[in-house]
Amino acid sequence: MGKDIDSIFFDITPGIDELAVKCEKNNAIEKELYTKYEVKRGLRDLNGKGVLAGLTNISDVCASKVVNGETVPCEGNLFYRGYNIKDIVKGFLAAKHPGFEETAYLLLFGELPDKTELRNFQDMLADRRMLPPNFMRDVIMKAPSHDMMNSITRSILQLYSYDAKADDTSIPNVLRQCLNLIAQFPMLMVYGYHAYNYRRGEDLYIYAPKRELSAAENILMMLREDRKYTKLEAKILDMALVLHMDHGGGNNSTFTTHVVTSSGTDTYSTMAAAMASLKGPKHGGANVKVTQMFEDMKEHLTDWEDDDQIRAYLEALLDKKAFDKKGLIYGMGHAVYSISDPRADIFKRFVKQLAKEKHHEKEYALYEKVEHMAPEIIGEKRRMYKGVNANVDFYSGLVYSMLDLPPALYTPIFAAARIVGWSAHRLEELKNVDKIIRPAYKALAPHREYINLDDR
Repeated sequence: MGKDIDSIFFDITPGIDELAVKCEKNNAIEKELYTKYEVKRGLRDLNGKGVLAGLTNISDVCASKVVNGETVPCEGNLFYRGYNIKDIVKGFLAAKHPGFEETAYLLLFGELPDKTELRNFQDMLADRRMLPPNFMRDVIMKAPSHDMMNSITRSILQLYSYDAKADDTSIPNVLRQCLNLIAQFPMLMVYGYHAYNYRRGEDLYIYAPKRELSAAENILMMLREDRKYTKLEAKILDMALVLHMDHGGGNNSTFTTHVVTSSGTDTYSTMAAAMASLKGPKHGGANVKVTQMFEDMKEHLTDWEDDDQIRAYLEALLDKKAFDKKGLIYGMGHAVYSISDPRADIFKRFVKQLAKEKHHEKEYALYEKVEHMAPEIIGEKRRMYKGVNANVDFYSGLVYSMLDLPPALYTPIFAAARIVGWSAHRLEELKNVDKIIRPAYKALAPHREYINLDDR
């Protein structure tokens, strides 16, 4: 009698275990060889500076400056199309209008919109906030996944089947596809979440987006059964979307967008590849790790205000004795920023305000203590080539939890913003592409003569 399907597809059998040992043995590369051959692991040097792999007009991540001919770290800054993100946020907050749509226009088209252009762009997105007939029934409701990033990625790939010009990579057609996906993404995200919960026995409620609402307002409205949200909640979620919208061409998912686009593939495959990259816990999934780490911390601390207890827990994290035993304090440190992450700095100004509205002052105070103590402890425990500071993920997880957003949607919300940046970079790559991206790898395996099966 044959094996049942679960044991074949979903169990790690003894045969798989044995083959896995061979995989590990024959794939291992001595770390010293990376130094010997001057390989920039992760396409970065020891100081975290990325290898120059392309040019972009879209955004600029600044973490250093030249002083007396020497490059030194400085306060971090992020520029969208040459505009400082701090000024962009200050501008739309002062004008008291949502920033997502204005900033999306800037990233996609390279210019700040005037009032008429912004209104027309908002209408264009509103017109596209719909899914193909029966898409909810035929795609989203069928085999819903517990992982929303996988669910959304599958939906994006399925939208290819509904597009008569899916493989057309002309700029007008790709722009059309990107605008559709930007508008549809909140629906794919929220509906996928509701569909999975419905399969688990919860009530199903599906609300259509409203034309007059911003992207952030629609996300909150569609997600909540009573459709209610406060102005502060909508403002902070809108800001989160703006801060996560782009981060230079070299971040993992955006570089994936450039790499995949350079092959000449379609928009849906490109966005699915970017989604797969963002899902990783070292990239978009980091904010979930931060909240999980703090939940574990709170369970182990008897007094959230005791600096000695907090220090002991952080040291245990670095010693691989606490939480997931990976030796990391999640939310601390960044590949580029060494003094400050401007996105975290902006976020923090409003986190305290939200904590007060939501009665989470004690939890916010714990985050603040960890933010101040962690760099010193990391410096004591690790050989550091650059400074360590709180990154945007450190506070975004706290913000999302105070907004009562389910952890399953933390990374998808990141993606709902970053899909704008991916779209801008895809359009830029298509305009300038002339070669497929193909870096070099040095082969280490010696050349061998093939031995016939009978002689082995």
